[in-house]
Amino acid sequence: MPQPPAAGHDGARPPADGPGPRPSGDLAIETRGLTKAYRGGQLAVDGLDLAVPRGSVFGFLGPNGSGKTTTIRMLMGLIEATAGSARVLGQPMPAAGRRVLPKVGALIEGPALYGFLSGRDNLRRFDAADPVADPRSRAERVGHALERVGLAAAAGKKARAYSLGMKQRLGLAAALLQPRELLVLDEPTNGLDPQGMREIRALVRELAADGTTVFLSSHLLDEIEQVCTHAAVMARGRLITQGTVADLSATVLDSRGHGRLTVTTPDTADTIRVLKEHGLTGLEAADDQVTGELPDADAPLGAPDGGVPLDLADLNAALVQAGVRVRGFGTERASLEDVFVQLTGEGFDVAG
Repeated sequence: MPQPPAAGHDGARPPADGPGPRPSGDLAIETRGLTKAYRGGQLAVDGLDLAVPRGSVFGFLGPNGSGKTTTIRMLMGLIEATAGSARVLGQPMPAAGRRVLPKVGALIEGPALYGFLSGRDNLRRFDAADPVADPRSRAERVGHALERVGLAAAAGKKARAYSLGMKQRLGLAAALLQPRELLVLDEPTNGLDPQGMREIRALVRELAADGTTVFLSSHLLDEIEQVCTHAAVMARGRLITQGTVADLSATVLDSRGHGRLTVTTPDTADTIRVLKEHGLTGLEAADDQVTGELPDADAPLGAPDGGVPLDLADLNAALVQAGVRVRGFGTERASLEDVFVQLTGEGFDVAG
């Protein structure tokens, strides 16, 4: 499937036949034909063309085994690509790794911790390994990082006694010891309870507000939908599509017509009758909500008397005129689950 061009400065995307990809200087990550093949010719990543705008929160979406972690490892110079190229912060990787990596914080496949050291002492070791870190301010940096991920109270506990979620938090703290232009997170909420997930999502939003580009890999659709401005969908090693989250959802709605209408009302039976008269299909009622599929965008809503076609405002008025007490009325935005199923024909792990 052709991939949309990269987003502009306002987050909007040019039409498919419009200008090409953004200049490399506007991209935090850019790959061209990036490929990784293993023995026997098995392709873990197949010709990946990825464009991650600076300042975005970019969700790298796909089921386990779709090539996400392999891609991240190539971007960070941990494994060598079989073909293609990758640029991170405008520099070729892995050739420019020494210049690029100090500007990048990364949490990949879980943190590598010293179990016999406390959480605080683990961070001190990570900080001491950074050649640009000023040892005079180490304690301040470590304390601030622990506070940001909610581990200050457990800083003195040995890492081997940490839960999986606490280890994830500590790994994230290590990535945040220094200000970063780019933060690369591979399944950052793995092992966290719902409260921990909310805290990490809030932290990601905070980092993005400070100007950090966040590249977030996940197999959880709702995680990406809640925090990301842009997303890419991977399946079986190939990039299916990429774009702003809003545009990906709009694409699915466009392919299905106007989308799905939801009416909140205590008068569900009358609502179904009126909506059916005006061309809606797939009508369902649950509690005080009625939902139905609107006609295709090219087929206007029909009036029951064969008169002038109705738009959504007229449809709302028709419900009111029929005595329906309308308490809510609107079309649903397609979710990332809708996007994934529409593009791949496969189900997906929505909540973990």
